[in-house]
Amino acid sequence: MKTNILGLPVKETEATVKELNTLLSNFQVYYQNLRGIHWNIRGKRFFDLHVKFEELYNDSQLKIDLIAERVLTLGGTPLHTFEDYIAHNQLTVGKNVSNDEKAIHLIVSSLSSLLKIERTILDHAGAINDEGTNSMMSDFIAEQEKTIWMMQAWLEE
Repeated sequence: MKTNILGLPVKETEATVKELNTLLSNFQVYYQNLRGIHWNIRGKRFFDLHVKFEELYNDSQLKIDLIAERVLTLGGTPLHTFEDYIAHNQLTVGKNVSNDEKAIHLIVSSLSSLLKIERTILDHAGAINDEGTNSMMSDFIAEQEKTIWMMQAWLEE
């Protein structure tokens, strides 16, 4: 089995890069959804939600950079065009979302979809002892599960 400079199997690492690029594309759509709801949110909860959505999009922007850098670390090229993002997107695109509950539902749905992609990457990375990717996915999953729980709690008012 041929390995790369990191000691990971080349063929399997190429598959991980492809999966990470899918995650990167979906995170870009999630990020843009968050920007849109941050800009367009209306209603009595505006002040709280406007700040929360900004916090979420700033966090997703950091994660986007981490994913792209992991792709580069593994020897790949991160996707970086809107055409690529749309082609690999699995999330609902939120357009003109201004209602608080619709916004929260969009976030929960998006995070749930991201978790599925991340768990697939986690499984594949674990199988080839790619601890760098594995660690990143574990961190993302733990944070997103907590965010989903908090958003679900907010919806139960």
